[in-house]
Formats: sequence, C-alpha cells, structure tokens
Amino acid sequence: MRQVAVIVPDEVEPFGLGVIAEVWAEPYHPDDDNPVFDVAFCTSRPGRVRGSAGFDLHIEHDLDRVQGADLVAVAASRDFRTEQPAVSEALRLAYDQGSTIVASCTAAFLLGYAGLLDGRRATTHWRYGDEMAARFPDTEVDVSVLYVEDGPILTGAGSAAGVDTNLHLMRKAFGAATAATAARRIVMPPHRGGGQAQFVPTPVRAEDCESLGDVLQWARDRLHEPLTVGDLARVATMSERTFARRFRDETSTTPLQWLTAERVARAEQLLEQTRLSVEEIAGRCGFGSAATLRHHFTASRGTSPAAYRRQFTCLETA
Repeated sequence: MRQVAVIVPDEVEPFGLGVIAEVWAEPYHPDDDNPVFDVAFCTSRPGRVRGSAGFDLHIEHDLDRVQGADLVAVAASRDFRTEQPAVSEALRLAYDQGSTIVASCTAAFLLGYAGLLDGRRATTHWRYGDEMAARFPDTEVDVSVLYVEDGPILTGAGSAAGVDTNLHLMRKAFGAATAATAARRIVMPPHRGGGQAQFVPTPVRAEDCESLGDVLQWARDRLHEPLTVGDLARVATMSERTFARRFRDETSTTPLQWLTAERVARAEQLLEQTRLSVEEIAGRCGFGSAATLRHHFTASRGTSPAAYRRQFTCLETA
C-alpha cells in the first residue's frame, strides 16, 4: 500500500481532508523511520475546489490518478446530499481494480452513491445515520462504532474518527509498531476504545414533547431518587398504562429506558466536571451502586466510566 489517491470533492471539509493528509502524506523523518507514500490529491475538475469553511483549495490532479492506486481515501463534503457522478465513477473504478477504499463522516455517502455500500455494513457520523440508512436501504448502517471494515471498504464515523480508521489501515498493512509511531506523531492514542455512542447527546428534550415536558423535567430534577413508572404516571395524572402509551408516542422509548439514558447522561457530566468517585456518581444518578452504573454506562456508551473520564475530563490534573 504505497500509492494513495485522495479524492477531494466540492465543498470539502478541511478537517477531514487534513486527517487523511496527516496519516498518509507526512514526509520522511528520521525520528519515525516510517514508510513514505506517493500521495496524489485529485478532484473531478482540477484547479480551484470549493471548501466549506470560508476558503478554497487548489488541487492539481484529476481523477485519473485513482487508476493504479493501492488506497483511495475520500474526504468528507458538506455537499454530501448530492451525488457527484465523476466521483462515483472513479470510486467504482477503484473498487474494480482492487483498491482499498476509505471514507469517514459524510464521505461515506459518496461511497453509497457509487453502489459500493450495497449489502455491506458501514458507519457515518451519528447525526446522519438515519438519513444514510434511508438513502441506502441495502446498507446496514451502524452508528455505534468508530469505524467499520467490510472487505476492501472502510467507513469511519465523524471526521476525527478518520484518524482511527486510517491508523487501523496502517496497522493492518504495516504492523502495530508503524501505526503506533504515526499515532505518536499525531499525538493520538494508537487505538481508542468505545464507539461514537459516547458522543451522542441526550436524544429526548423536554421541549420536544407535546404534553410530557413538565414530567420529564420533574424526573430530571430527581434522578438521584429511585423513581418508578408509577411515580411519573402520578405526576402526569394518568394511569400507568395510559402514561406508558403516551410516553412511547412522544419519545419513541419507554419510561425506564428514558430514565436509564438520562442517568447515564448525568453520569457523563459528573465524570467530566467533578472528581467524585464512581460510587458517589452512581448514587447521585440513581444507579445505586458503581457496578450498576458501570453496566449501564458501558452498554450505552461502549466504554467504561473510568475510561470516559480519562478521555473527556474538563478538570486540570494536579
């Protein structure tokens, strides 16, 4: 894997493009002694390519550089809801010639337009998972993970997950030591645990509910208490059966699932913003014990409370 073609679409997102460049386009440095790749940045119309962040880029090569590439990396685009036919054709050529193809964030949509995700599992940014599944019904979209490898096709979650995805490729092709050296240069861990579920905000807001908003806020103020469905139904002045049916209609989840999700979200905040022990946080969130908190937190976020705290704490270490 020495020949790398990077497809730069219109409305390219600079961070996603920079991630690809950081991993594959770094020149030789004696401190690293890592392999150096022949990288060509290419586009359907060479010259000025529109960027999405207030500045444009000059790309010299056209999509003919895809031919013969061992790896084709696709940068994310703000214009992902519109197929770019020349890009689709180049991607199909790359697939037919046996290239490995990697795309993170909204770049995964460009693979979908080319038909390369049909019958495959893939991921994208959690915000666009439902839209991707609707546009490409033959694709199994999984937004709980940082990246997916399905044959020669790799898709990553948000733009930063492109680092994880491309480092995985480097690890697979050149070994763990090479990938670890590249990660150290970027100042990233060689492998991140968990999935992108840990970045998804609380899905149900009180203001989004037609009639249960006050009940949801009442419960949020009392997450430390051992709340039951009966407690919430009484506040709503409904029978438990009617309340459960109304709750499902307005939130698309059950009262107990919602309470668990809220408690996990509260635990996230306390892990980020306090030095409370996991046991203390469990009590303040209504989980009762650290073991129960760990169980629900890991099931929801794909990582442990301790690992989450190390990654996301807002506090300076002493």
